[in-house]
Amino acid sequence: MERGKAAEEEAAAYLSKQGLHLVERNWRCKGGEIDLIMRDGADLVFVEVRARKNDRFGGAAASITATKQGRLVHAARLYLAGLASPPPCRFDAVLLEGDRLAWLKNAFGETG
Repeated sequence: MERGKAAEEEAAAYLSKQGLHLVERNWRCKGGEIDLIMRDGADLVFVEVRARKNDRFGGAAASITATKQGRLVHAARLYLAGLASPPPCRFDAVLLEGDRLAWLKNAFGETG
């Protein structure tokens, strides 16, 4: 669990350096959780953070299964439903494998 928290911290710091602003961390609802919710200009960005020691067994990207994506989309819809005026949004992923970090914009999903 500590590795996951450290990965989220690293991802949030990296994205902040890229100009994104943290809105929420570990937003939970029944049936899902969103690791990071950030602003990228006018866009709201739902970020899934995945960390793996290496790329064996498919690596970090492969661990974001269709089931996981469905839970994230569900959670994002619930989050957006609580906003008076939902902004444009997207799903990104930050993948950490060993000492490598990759940021995938528009990694998956639709919220509309």
